[in-house]
Amino acid sequence: MNETLTLDSLTAALRVLRVLTVDFGHLPAPTVYISPLDPDRLEVAFHGGTVSGLPGFEAWREALDVAPDAVDFHMQGEGHTAVLRVVTAYAGAELELVGYGDIAAPVLVGGAV
Repeated sequence: MNETLTLDSLTAALRVLRVLTVDFGHLPAPTVYISPLDPDRLEVAFHGGTVSGLPGFEAWREALDVAPDAVDFHMQGEGHTAVLRVVTAYAGAELELVGYGDIAAPVLVGGAV
């Protein structure tokens, strides 16, 4: 990265965060990521819970009116963690919603033993 970005460079992501706070302040609080490497993107993430739980992710997905079939599902951590992920446009920026859920017993993926 050759140029120095300023806080103003993060305006789109910060605007989305402000709008989400006003519109959805009653929802569970996420971990929020804003990076100067991708200044037009805001990531909100939820950690913990179970595959059927992930209540924070689901509450936000429903509030944002994101269709369930738009959500990507995969496993990580040798089958111990479920990951739900969706990217959508919101208030002039890219919003990434991610949920991580603990799995009590590892899930075998792709026939792994």
